[in-house]
Amino acid sequence: MRKLNDKIIGQNILFISTKNKDYIRNQQEIRLLRKNAEIYNEIVFSDKSYFKRILKVYAACLKTIWKKSDIIYVGFAPQLLVPFLKRWKKEKYVIVDFFISLFDTFVHDRKYVKEKSWIAKVLYKIDKITLNCCHYVIVDTQADRDYFSKEFHIPFNKMEVMYLEADSSIYDIHKYERKKMRVLYFGSVLPLQGVDVVLEAARILKTHRDISFIIIGPLKEMNENCYPNVIFYHWLPQKKLAEQIAIADLCIAGHFNKEIEKAKRTIPGKAYIYEAMKKPMILGDNEANHELFQEDLMHYYVEMGNARALAEKIIDVKNRWRKCHEKNIKAKK
Repeated sequence: MRKLNDKIIGQNILFISTKNKDYIRNQQEIRLLRKNAEIYNEIVFSDKSYFKRILKVYAACLKTIWKKSDIIYVGFAPQLLVPFLKRWKKEKYVIVDFFISLFDTFVHDRKYVKEKSWIAKVLYKIDKITLNCCHYVIVDTQADRDYFSKEFHIPFNKMEVMYLEADSSIYDIHKYERKKMRVLYFGSVLPLQGVDVVLEAARILKTHRDISFIIIGPLKEMNENCYPNVIFYHWLPQKKLAEQIAIADLCIAGHFNKEIEKAKRTIPGKAYIYEAMKKPMILGDNEANHELFQEDLMHYYVEMGNARALAEKIIDVKNRWRKCHEKNIKAKK
């Protein structure tokens, strides 16, 4: 982050994002910019409706606030703004967080459109224009940087890796008490996350009475009778989520979908949160995860797409935890 810090320190910066303000990446970048900027302004909203947020962002961008800034830093989904406001590049220094590629997300990740379709070509073009209409690009992993450089022909020296960072003021293990053996998973249930692998592992372990699961995410039409060992939450605010993580003994990070290439190139945001709260976690065995996490007693790897391997790893970690837990109880006595 040294190069980015050199660019933003002491500057008048405007941060813009269409994602909700409490989104983990937004919070990380807001903290960074506020710390280094001489003057900081933002165009970011917290409306639950994404459509409303976009409309508010567009309306704010039409005002003159951006003209007072030295640097315009566009966060999540700069493709929705930068191609339509090319004049920014002529008048200001523009930095974008290319956290996702529209082409890669809709074609390879979610498979909404076919790779050779005209829609895919339009998405590719928007990604390309966005990258060409800025001066500097922030990405989340080295693997993504390599992919974007190869796919969109962007020079390495125009890109910098900024790994996700959890907000330690919220995700602080010292604020919470550890209670009992629990396995936790949360996510937005995107295809690349492989929540089906997590659910299958929970089903495999349903007869293990000393293992319980907390699964948080917008799952649809769940027959909870099939998962007597799981407590489901459709959604939790950040502080409630932090509380659930705090009482968990093992956290599931992923990603686990082995069919989607993007799942192998990205580090799940939840991994940074687990790390901030000093929680042991299970990760999908892929290139991106190995950039930051070495396999040890806090970081365990399993084959992507293998629910049986995940279940066996949970049992293995549980046995280690049980011995440690019993040792702590004896020590307190």
